[in-house]
Amino acid sequence: MFSWSNREGKKDPELFQNVSEGLKRLYRTKLFPLEDTYHFHDFHSPALEDADFDNKPMVLLVGQYSTGKTTFIRHLMEQDFPGMRIGPEPTTDSFIAVMHGEQEGVIPGNALVVDPKKPFRKLNAFGNAFLNRFMCAQLNNPVLESISIIDTPGILSGEKQRISRGYDFAAVLEWFAERVDRIILLFDAHKLDISDEFSEVIKALKNHEDKMRVVLNKADQISTQQLMRVYGALMWSLGKIINTPEVVRVYIGSFWAQPLLIAENRKLFEAEEQDLFRDIQSLPRNAALRKLNDLIKRARLAKVHAYIISALKKEMPSVFGKDSKKKELINNLSAIYEKIQKEHNISPGDFPNVKKMQELLAVQDFTKFPAFKPKLLESVEDMLGNDIAKLMTLVRKEEAAMPSQSVKGGAFEGTMNGPFGHGYGEGAGEGIDELEWIVGRDKPSYDEIFYTLSPINGKITGATAKKEMVKSKLPNTVLGKIWTLADVDKDGYLDDEEFALANHLIKVKLEGHELPAKLPAHLVPPSKRQEQN
Repeated sequence: MFSWSNREGKKDPELFQNVSEGLKRLYRTKLFPLEDTYHFHDFHSPALEDADFDNKPMVLLVGQYSTGKTTFIRHLMEQDFPGMRIGPEPTTDSFIAVMHGEQEGVIPGNALVVDPKKPFRKLNAFGNAFLNRFMCAQLNNPVLESISIIDTPGILSGEKQRISRGYDFAAVLEWFAERVDRIILLFDAHKLDISDEFSEVIKALKNHEDKMRVVLNKADQISTQQLMRVYGALMWSLGKIINTPEVVRVYIGSFWAQPLLIAENRKLFEAEEQDLFRDIQSLPRNAALRKLNDLIKRARLAKVHAYIISALKKEMPSVFGKDSKKKELINNLSAIYEKIQKEHNISPGDFPNVKKMQELLAVQDFTKFPAFKPKLLESVEDMLGNDIAKLMTLVRKEEAAMPSQSVKGGAFEGTMNGPFGHGYGEGAGEGIDELEWIVGRDKPSYDEIFYTLSPINGKITGATAKKEMVKSKLPNTVLGKIWTLADVDKDGYLDDEEFALANHLIKVKLEGHELPAKLPAHLVPPSKRQEQN
């Protein structure tokens, strides 16, 4: 149970059973009144509903046509979904929300946006042209018990395609970007050109770089040399569009269940796939924190918006010259931004885009704007300064109660355990299934070195072992860990088997593998296995 009381002490302490309930109540009682008063929803984003706080984590897939978006979903779930179409030509012409349901079927867009249990009601604002291209595919799949996936139409190049959509494609994607937990941009290693529309889409997602990941798909169809060039070209292109010094995480691979055409980078692809899977599996665990973070971002923007609107209202004349003053204020919006920054000590990064704001202000009636209302802003400040900080405690409790990898089923199960798990039988795991001690293969060569070190009673001291081990040029921190693992009986000396084990672990590290935190059972020297049991 989690509680705190409001500042005035007029009400009973608020009790929150979970983070979702706490966020809903804070939004309704403290942030929404500010948004509603200053017409925030006409400028930036529709009001949030209960479903926005209750929904499962969502993954948004974006990319040009034939980059493998739908195939990627099929690969994750290992199951076809209703409405799925795959082909080299532009096949997916709709936004498809792939969600969990006991009964398999399709819910059309117009029915979807009136369902209060689904987080899509506000998409109604994009009109029939969009709703006719929006559907929900429901199926009973274990992957979808933890996450939902949004498939999007393939992005094409050329002005014609943009006009023929009939709705603002970038605006729809921006709406989804605000509400999803992960945005995956897919690129085809064979077709790396970034079209004008795709460039616009990436720019529209600019405020959500923290959610963005990039997948360079179909990388098994090109050689290693070509792959290096393609990767470099992709990073250069993204750097120009995203225009930030931080590098977006790029995953390289072939995300489908077919044989690799060129298998020379198999290990790289496996490691990249596991990294991406771990990232997706972490989403349910981090969902509450993401919703909290998004609410904070929204509150900061709502605060700035309130300052802008009240500043414009203050400058408006009461009787004559309203139209000319409105034009003047819109033209001088940058100067108003600077004034608000200095007066209220607000970072420039919290302000909305000037050009976009000018376009939106042009169709507004400034006389209907409200004046400055400090109580509304104080309430939001209180939310940010006190309520959110206290709610973080509950977030951490919920995170701790959840498993680290809570997305199950589909492709996530294929490499979890057994011989096809990532890294199985490699590095410190080599020899895990063998009856003989794997270190024994190279022990004769290690014994030659061991007996040149003049062992006493069959053992060498730590100082003697150190002189030999430092020849590997590994840092002392690594060698210290190897010593701890190799000194199985913890007597401060190494016998011939322990010395061989230390050299085996040095070899594992020099080959680029990680050392185990605890010595695996198959690496324990045969003479020490009885002692450990």
